[in-house]
Amino acid sequence: MRLVIARCSVDYAGRLTAHLPSAPRLILVKADGSVSIHADDRAYKPLNWMSPPCTLKEGTGDQEGVWTVVNKAGEKLIITMEEVLHDSSHELGVDPGLIKDGVEAHLQELLADRIETLGEGYTLIRREYMTAIGPVDILCRDAEGRTVAVEIKRRGEIDGVEQLTRYLELLNRDPHLAPCAASSPRRRSSRRPGSSRPTGASAARSSTTTRCAASRTTNCGCSEIPPLRRRGPGSFGTRPSDVRGVR
Repeated sequence: MRLVIARCSVDYAGRLTAHLPSAPRLILVKADGSVSIHADDRAYKPLNWMSPPCTLKEGTGDQEGVWTVVNKAGEKLIITMEEVLHDSSHELGVDPGLIKDGVEAHLQELLADRIETLGEGYTLIRREYMTAIGPVDILCRDAEGRTVAVEIKRRGEIDGVEQLTRYLELLNRDPHLAPCAASSPRRRSSRRPGSSRPTGASAARSSTTTRCAASRTTNCGCSEIPPLRRRGPGSFGTRPSDVRGVR
């Protein structure tokens, strides 16, 4: 891996054009050929990158300090360096890969062994499919031969959606994998099996219309206020008997 810290500007030309003004940045050149440009305030997410397979050409003469990165699709990433602050190379060797423990690892293993759970005709490509920004938990193909990326999380939150979106953007740049989509989540029922009692959002909606049963007769100490009752056309209010005993 090569680490370069330099004051540079970056231009991308491909499906669209993008420009990063001159600023100090970290440039990573990995052994797989990928190139990514990082700032100091975005955690692991790069400002711009070029995924392998791609080629890096360092300019000479009048073009010295200009790096041109080109992928198989002809997209270009042009890095113009004004001042190099650090340049070093390090041999990291073969990485043993990410070892997961706990629920997510077990779910990943079980789903990979039973990939047809996602749908009839699904086939597994591989687990822990490596990309420039990390491994996709499961990569598979559906019955029509389309690539499907699966990210497994114990809790479905926006961070997981954003992570999967970044994976899809990278995978769709590979002509051997595009078009790539995410697996469709299944909506869980709002009722427990064998029970008429609602759960989740349905339960929350039901609870908003429930009054304290003791509020009519005793000082129960309940802070719940009974819902407003309609007295007549255009007017709302509560009856004295509805709030007696509520403190």
